[in-house]
Amino acid sequence: MHMRLSAKLTLCFFIIMAAMFTLLNTYGVHKMKHNLLEDKKLLLYKEASLLSKEYVTAFYNNEKPLFTLSSQLKTIDTFLDARIWVVNYDGEIITDTRDSSTNLNINDYDRTFLDYTFLENTVIPDIFCTPTLCVIKSVNANYETKGYIVISTPIKSIEKDSVHYIDIANISLLFFSVLLAGIFFVIHLITVRPMKKIIEAARQYSGANYEYPLVIKSKDEYKDLADAVTFMAGELNSLDDYQKKFVANISHDFRSPLTSIKGFTEAMLDGTIPVEMQEKYLNIILFETERLSKLTSSLLALNSFDHNGTILDITTFDINHIIKKTAESFETVCLDKKITISLVFSNKETYVQADMGKIQQVLYNLIDNAIKFSHSNSTIKVSTDEKNEKVFVSVKDYGIGIPKESLKKIWERFYKTDASRGKDKKGTGLGLSITKEILTAHNENINVISTEGVGTEFTFTLMQGHKSN
Repeated sequence: MHMRLSAKLTLCFFIIMAAMFTLLNTYGVHKMKHNLLEDKKLLLYKEASLLSKEYVTAFYNNEKPLFTLSSQLKTIDTFLDARIWVVNYDGEIITDTRDSSTNLNINDYDRTFLDYTFLENTVIPDIFCTPTLCVIKSVNANYETKGYIVISTPIKSIEKDSVHYIDIANISLLFFSVLLAGIFFVIHLITVRPMKKIIEAARQYSGANYEYPLVIKSKDEYKDLADAVTFMAGELNSLDDYQKKFVANISHDFRSPLTSIKGFTEAMLDGTIPVEMQEKYLNIILFETERLSKLTSSLLALNSFDHNGTILDITTFDINHIIKKTAESFETVCLDKKITISLVFSNKETYVQADMGKIQQVLYNLIDNAIKFSHSNSTIKVSTDEKNEKVFVSVKDYGIGIPKESLKKIWERFYKTDASRGKDKKGTGLGLSITKEILTAHNENINVISTEGVGTEFTFTLMQGHKSN
C-alpha cells in the first residue's frame, strides 16, 4: 500500500516535531544544566574573589570586626541567593550567613574539602543534605593564607533554572510547531493540490476525455508539467482523430478495389460476363490489384519510418543519372498523355550524398504526381542546380495546380484534393507523405509553390558530394 504525498508531509511534520521535542528535553536539558552550572561557578568565584579582597582580608587585618563582616555577607547572600562561610585556616567556620550558631570544623567532615576550588554534588550530613555546588577561595594577608571563603548553592536550584528555561523553549517550540504546520500546509497547497489536479487530468485523458480542463495558476515546474500533460492530451486527441481517419481511409481504399475484384470475379464465374468480354474485366481486376499492391507497399514504407526501422545507405552518386533513369520509366505514360519531360542540369554530372534507392523513390513520387495533374500536350521540367554545398532538385509541372487552402495539407497521409479524387482513382494519398519522410530522414527540406490553373513546383535539397577518383 503506497503512502500519499499529503500523508508523507504530515508524517514528516510529526517526525520533525517529535525529534525536536525529544532533543530539547534530553540533550537540551543536559546542555542547559551544564552551561548554567559553569556560569554559576564563574559568578560565585568572581564574588568570592571580590569578598576576599574587599571584606574578609580587612577582617583578618583587624580592620573590621566580625559583626560588621557577618552583616555585610548576609546582604550579599540575599543578593546572590547563596550561602557564604568564612572558614579559618584550621577549618573552623567562624561565620555562616544562614546559621549564626554554626560552630563546626569542616575538616571533621572532609579534610580535603578546602583543597578544591570547585566541588559539585557535595553532600555533608547536617549541613548540605542535598547535592550542593561549593566554590572555595583562599583569603591571603601578608602573603599568608589566613582562611577561606566558601560560597555554596544547591544543585537543585540550578536544575530548577534549567527546567525553567527549557519550559520557555518548549513554549517557543509549541508556537514554532504552529508556524511549521502553516508552512507544511502551504507546501501542501503548492505541491499536493496541483499534483492531484494533474493526476486527475491524466486519468481523464487516459479515458479519452481530452476536453478536460487542467488549470494550474502557479508559475513553476508544476505549471510546466501541466502544460506538458495538456500538450500530450492534444497530441493524443490528434492521434485519435488521425487513427479514426486512417482506419476510414484504409477501409475505403481497400474496400473499393476489393468490391470491384469480387464483383467482376463472381460475374465471370456465374456467366453474367460473357467469355468474349472477360479480357476487359480481367484488365480492370489487374488494375485494382496493382492499386492494392501500391497501397500496401506505401503503408509498409511509412510504417518503417514511423518506427525508425529504415537505415539509410548513404553513398555518393550522380543525381542527374538517377533522374534520367526515373524519367525513362514514365515513357509509356507520357506517350499516352502526350507529355514531355524536360531535363535541365546545371552541370553534366551532379554528385550528391544520400540513399540512392530512397531518393529514386522521391523522384518517382514527384514525377508521377506531376504527370497526374498535367494537361495533355504539356511539359514537365526536372532540373538540378548547385549552391553552397547543396544540390537543389526541382520538379515543375504546368498543370491544374493545388488550391491555396490545400498546400499545408498535401503532406498529410491519405490527403487528396477534390481535383485529385476526380482525376486519379489509383492514387493512395501517401506519395507526398513518403517523400516528406524520406527527406526528413536525410535532414533535408522540400518546398512547394503552386498556383491554381498555372502549375506546381516541388524543390528539395541534398548534400553535395564529390566524385571519387
